[in-house]
Amino acid sequence: KQARQLENELDLKLVSFSKLCTSYSSTRDGRRDSSDTTPLLNGSSQDRMFETMAVEIEQLLGKLTGINDKMAEYTNSAGVPSLNAALMHTLQRHRDILQDYTHEFHKTKANFLAIRERENLLGSVRKDIESYKSGSGVNNRRTELFLKEHEHLRNSDRLIEETISIAMATKENMTSQRGMLKSIQSKMNTLANRFPAVNNLIQRINLRKRRDSLILGGIIGICTILLLLYAFH
Repeated sequence: KQARQLENELDLKLVSFSKLCTSYSSTRDGRRDSSDTTPLLNGSSQDRMFETMAVEIEQLLGKLTGINDKMAEYTNSAGVPSLNAALMHTLQRHRDILQDYTHEFHKTKANFLAIRERENLLGSVRKDIESYKSGSGVNNRRTELFLKEHEHLRNSDRLIEETISIAMATKENMTSQRGMLKSIQSKMNTLANRFPAVNNLIQRINLRKRRDSLILGGIIGICTILLLLYAFH
């Protein structure tokens, strides 16, 4: 009697549990079709109801399992005839019913969890899409500003490179001019060093000319005096 009572209660609970899962999926589909901005998972009451019913069904399954174990112990006891086919058939039927209810419960629970997980994922994706749509204008504006700033930086880099190239060319020209000036300075120093020797030579030549002129003048004067003395005598 206890097993039948629990089985009837479990049957009703499992039917309600299955309807809850079906209504959960239908409600989410309807909300998703009616409005794109409606959150997909705003039925927290259904989630709480699911958790409550799952706990109740698990407790009933546990009680029914305990009763089946007690019936199995009774059939295995020494005072019960081992060849009572009706008793063994009744026990096997209760075991099959327990197995079916357990399988149905786990299947319905797994389907519900899969639906909820799928809705959570879809809700997250939809929220991301909505946030992207709402912020697309701002993102485009920011992107445009970033591109303009990037272009300004590229122009600045190009101007800096050109300035550096001009500075390098100027440095090379100044280095070349410096070498030329050093060469000219060395030549001028060489010439300046040679000029005193030339001046000394010219001075010596002039001194010799003066000396020769003095000697020649003296000879001419002596010859003239001698001629005059010879003429007057």
